[in-house]
Amino acid sequence: MSIPHDTPTQQYQQIEDNDTDSGRLDHLNSQLRQQNESNFTLTADMAIKQSDRRKDIKCILDPPDLDSWREKLFNVDETITLSEEQFLTYFPHIDNVYSHRSTQRYKRKPFVSHYWDCRLKGRPSGTPKSNDPNKKKRKRTARQRDLCDVKIKITEYFPGFVPELTPSDPDPSFPSELLPGVHALFDQGANGDGDDRESQPFGILTPNPLPLDGHAGIAGERFFTIQRVNGNGANGKHDGVGGGHRHTLEESDRVKKNSVQRRAMNQATERKRSSPIKTMPPQHQTSQKTYHTEATGTAALTALNHKNECDLKLFGSCFCPFVQRVWIALELKGIPYQYIEIDPYKKPQSLLEVNPRGLVPALRHGDWGCYESTVLMEYLEDLNAGTPLMPKDDVKLRAQSRLWADHINRHIVPNFYRVLQEQDQEKQIANAQELREGFTKLIDAAHPQGPFFLGSRISFVDIQVAPWILRLRRALKPYRGWPDPEEGTRWATWVNAIESNEHVRATTSTDELYLDSYERYAQNRPNTSQVANAINSGRGLP
Repeated sequence: MSIPHDTPTQQYQQIEDNDTDSGRLDHLNSQLRQQNESNFTLTADMAIKQSDRRKDIKCILDPPDLDSWREKLFNVDETITLSEEQFLTYFPHIDNVYSHRSTQRYKRKPFVSHYWDCRLKGRPSGTPKSNDPNKKKRKRTARQRDLCDVKIKITEYFPGFVPELTPSDPDPSFPSELLPGVHALFDQGANGDGDDRESQPFGILTPNPLPLDGHAGIAGERFFTIQRVNGNGANGKHDGVGGGHRHTLEESDRVKKNSVQRRAMNQATERKRSSPIKTMPPQHQTSQKTYHTEATGTAALTALNHKNECDLKLFGSCFCPFVQRVWIALELKGIPYQYIEIDPYKKPQSLLEVNPRGLVPALRHGDWGCYESTVLMEYLEDLNAGTPLMPKDDVKLRAQSRLWADHINRHIVPNFYRVLQEQDQEKQIANAQELREGFTKLIDAAHPQGPFFLGSRISFVDIQVAPWILRLRRALKPYRGWPDPEEGTRWATWVNAIESNEHVRATTSTDELYLDSYERYAQNRPNTSQVANAINSGRGLP
């Protein structure tokens, strides 16, 4: 038969009634404090410093009266008492305002004090600045220090220590060292005057007196108090600056997101990482678009037919127009090849061995590799295999083809991206006019009847410009309102010929793939691609 043992709390209550052994009382106080600290690990500082970032917080995105609670916890005009439920629900919505500084634990007191500064107060760096040129450094602008003076103290009371007393009937047998704030309240209630701080040790800020009627811990539950302590002389020097924040809550929200927001963002990131389709973050739109890692439509069938091992390998991405140039040329020539789809954000070593920059398209032919779409098209032409891309016996037409291919790379391709990426409407119109002029010059130099550039057959110049002609309707029209060709014009004849060519169609995915893939260009998201970065900086294409 097992003998029941009293818990430290029960033993403590027994000693309260027969207080004859102060040493044993101290021992039980220590036991009870250790028990509380081991059983309840969610202290305010631990909630912040856990490696899993507040795994025990409530993380309620929109609790009741959130705005009023945030204002209250931001201003802290008076001591605020919160139940554990309230603290875990609302403080994570305001913790971006404050930065944890220190925690004070006590041997003989049933609470822990946590001190927080306003984040805009700032503090010096913990380590000296490194001059190592090889050390990776964040690109940031240091925030000015001492923009605010607010300091708060969060007092966390352990369960089981609130006495069942009232100010009119204090029990002198309750040890004063456990709840000095409560006894200060009793003394004030009895005497009618007096400063509740006079009984506190010099330089130690004990909790403010707590109202016993209806406060959060009256039934012995864990509870918290929050009070503003800057400028109250708690450090014994009386040199602090009192008052509230010198900025708005909106400014704190701008500086840093709160824990609930950061956790929601982290969860969204984890969901995207586990998703088979990579999602790009939306901007200015409610629907989320994706960039694709596999071709669709007829292009998917073509890629499937060329998945087997081959001496000639094409590294490409399904939405890349530069890749489509080389892909059309391979299909037109009928040269055996292997198509290898590349995720542009996960470049394999096999691609980096060919092009250290990781850009596509890239060709590997045996143990030799090369890149740049125009160079690769000329290489395929120089193999003298399959259908020629340029007239074999007319060197002048071959030179003319190279000349207009250069025109496409200088005036059409960059202006296409300028129209798509520009966010200012007036500049969009100016860029669109330059793009239109680039196409007009090309049409004026083309064969009068066509339908292709040199006449009835598709050739080098057609393949050079075809991917961007396809994307006029699939990307530039939905995002920038690019007009359809006017029926009966030489321009319409050329566009229709390219759209209906079997080799072009074999390498073209569905319209949705291009619409999704070019959304990030249309919104000019940071680091969309090296091409986009070059256009934004005014440099030449990579």
